[in-house]
Amino acid sequence: MRIIILFMVTITISVTILAQVPHTFSYQAVVRDNAGNILDNQIVSFRISILQDNATGLAVYVETHNTVTNQLGLVNLEIGNGNFISGIFSNINWSADIFFLQIELDETGGTNYQLMGSSQLLAVPYALEAAHARSLTLMDENGREYEVTIDENGNLVSNIKWICGDTLTDLRDNQKYVTVQIENYCWMAENMNIGIRINGSNNQNNNDTIEKYCYNNDTANCDIYGGMYQWNEMMQYATSQGVQGICPEGWHLPMDSEWTALTDSLGGIDIAGGAMKEVDTTHWSSPNAGATNSSGFTALPGGFRNSNGDFSNLGNYGNFWASTESIINNAWRRYLAYSNANVVRINVFKLYALSVRCLKDYSTQPPSKPSDPLPGDG
Repeated sequence: MRIIILFMVTITISVTILAQVPHTFSYQAVVRDNAGNILDNQIVSFRISILQDNATGLAVYVETHNTVTNQLGLVNLEIGNGNFISGIFSNINWSADIFFLQIELDETGGTNYQLMGSSQLLAVPYALEAAHARSLTLMDENGREYEVTIDENGNLVSNIKWICGDTLTDLRDNQKYVTVQIENYCWMAENMNIGIRINGSNNQNNNDTIEKYCYNNDTANCDIYGGMYQWNEMMQYATSQGVQGICPEGWHLPMDSEWTALTDSLGGIDIAGGAMKEVDTTHWSSPNAGATNSSGFTALPGGFRNSNGDFSNLGNYGNFWASTESIINNAWRRYLAYSNANVVRINVFKLYALSVRCLKDYSTQPPSKPSDPLPGDG
């Protein structure tokens, strides 16, 4: 006798806060024969498979159920809590792919299962994935995000999440950095200062330690202006633009195009330097022309260390690496001067050591399309 299952599916989620029982979802079906007659009060068995990617895909989880139909031919199955055959239900990564529910039935209650079909799961994976979450993010009317979590006693705890403009703590060394939102980008408003100081006469090495230079080999200058890094050290010996490099987790080294987007948003290269420079002449040499720091970028004149190991131009120039190569031994930089409000784009030998700023990662693509790069000066 050919058996037909008429699906009357009800999806529910069974979740216990402290996960003492498996996450499950309920499945209901009415069992009828091929003439449409209800099979009431009958022992039946099901084999349930969760298939990944397509209706005939890999079975990532399989279980069986032995049950009895009621007087209406109805069965209720708790998927995820049947007789285990293979896989781990709670380990299914519902967000990684699409999944299908395959139903097999033996109307006699045995193991001679007949395939009844497969159907794609839609609501269930989203709900179960939410059940896996240990926290929930909510946003108030002012755009500030709050992270709601459950503590070990089952209490709800709300914490304000970090947003751009808050102080960033680099967990590797507990160094703290001011941040600033400029247009759609979140920048550090201070120079990176991570690493062990080495003497300026030595090149930085590809080892397990981040190395930095301090102007004139004086650590007090690193405290003010940040460290200086050769391009390869900054990149941590990668060559792809936009890598994390020496930046904290969740941040990256700005690409040449991202520097261009910054200066474009501040009015272009002829005036953007004024909007980026710290106003005070305590650090900048006089006259610190055009300085307003209207952007909050707070650029400092940390000078540079040249390829011979000598330090130069503290107070006169702020030099910042881009993570974009120009030619094999050179990479792009931006520099600002005490004498004007310009931002100059030029390439420089990678063995120079310059200041480094980091840029907050965005999820999938830049938040705004940068302009085409400016022509180089060398």
